[in-house]
Amino acid sequence: MAKIVVMGAGIGGISQVYELRKELGKDHEIVLLGDSDHFEFTPSNPWVAVGWRKERQIKVDLPDLMQKYGIKFSGVGVRRLHPAENRVELNDDASVSYDYLVIATGPKLAFEEVEGLGPDGHTQSICKTGHAGEAHVDFKSLVENPGPVIVGAAPMASCFGPAYEYIFILDTELKKRKIRDKIEMHFVTPEPYIGHLGLDGVGDTKSMLESEMRDRHIHWTTNAKITKVEDGKMHFTEVDDDGKDKKEHELEFKHSMILPAFKGVDAVMDIEGLTNPRGFILIDEFQRNPKYQNIFAVGVCVAIPPVNATPIATGAPKTGYMIESMVTATTHNLVNLLKGAEPDQKGSWNAVCLADFGDTGVAFVALPQIPPRNTNWASRGKWVHIAKIAYEKYFLHKVRTAKTEPYYEKTIMKLIGVERLKESG
Repeated sequence: MAKIVVMGAGIGGISQVYELRKELGKDHEIVLLGDSDHFEFTPSNPWVAVGWRKERQIKVDLPDLMQKYGIKFSGVGVRRLHPAENRVELNDDASVSYDYLVIATGPKLAFEEVEGLGPDGHTQSICKTGHAGEAHVDFKSLVENPGPVIVGAAPMASCFGPAYEYIFILDTELKKRKIRDKIEMHFVTPEPYIGHLGLDGVGDTKSMLESEMRDRHIHWTTNAKITKVEDGKMHFTEVDDDGKDKKEHELEFKHSMILPAFKGVDAVMDIEGLTNPRGFILIDEFQRNPKYQNIFAVGVCVAIPPVNATPIATGAPKTGYMIESMVTATTHNLVNLLKGAEPDQKGSWNAVCLADFGDTGVAFVALPQIPPRNTNWASRGKWVHIAKIAYEKYFLHKVRTAKTEPYYEKTIMKLIGVERLKESG
């Protein structure tokens, strides 16, 4: 019997333990290590921030659930990984040994890289559900005393979709409250153009998202490097196409949500041969670390190169479709190893995403993620908002019932196929 430990209890980690349990049955021991006793559905965090969801609605308690499905669980968090010893050190001083390890931690949120950024500073975050709950408190203060809003992303950010989602959802909610006319909104991003998304655009996302900004009277600054945030004031430098300083900006705000850059979590940082300088896990084409061949990695914690060079550094996002594909490939490769064979399955490094705007939304497909692409398509419509709600319901049901069918592959791609047929007549 082999012992497989999965480090991280988010979308990737939960999917991983369920797929492993399904494929391996009870012949092998599976352990899930989280940093709390609950799963939270991160894609719904923008809705939490404006009050469309309560935190409890998108959280699932894990200890009893994991026990029900024969998966050992700890929510105390990991202090340090010791790969040479095949051992994970926990925050309560206990250790968990493993035969195989899958790292699915997600990122560390690097708020400290910009002075004054983040919930401990002067801006809000929707990267964690607790952060989104704090953002909702600040949102209510905005409603009571309207003032300027700044939304965007910090230098080296890689996940831009939630920033677009949040500013458009915020616009939708402020219109419902009939106070949108009292609030100036500004989008500040290191992207070289609106709709770049860390992917050099997908289909016509540039025109689509610029049009959405204009329709909603949202100002924007691209090639923007946030340098400092004070209470109610943001400082950023706008650069030219060569990365040279072009203009210094100071904008006042009453409410601001800025996505940070990501790094690897402290538990794996600076482990030679395991991580790159930012702490992301190095993997080969089979999701396996080249040095520690019994370690695999899936999701946001994986090191992948940027799609292209930009005047201000940006990273490439990891979408739900890509994460599910990584999980499935890792499952098959672990099964192969346990049977004495070699890994042979590769994840599909494709970007498929639903971005909800509250009353409409944009879906995009980049196959593969790095150009040139076989499919390079984006579409806007109310169906995206409906599909995002369906995805939330599906995934929370999946967590509670240990279902393993990949939602994006079987459902979203069908929806997108229908929309493409409509567009072509």
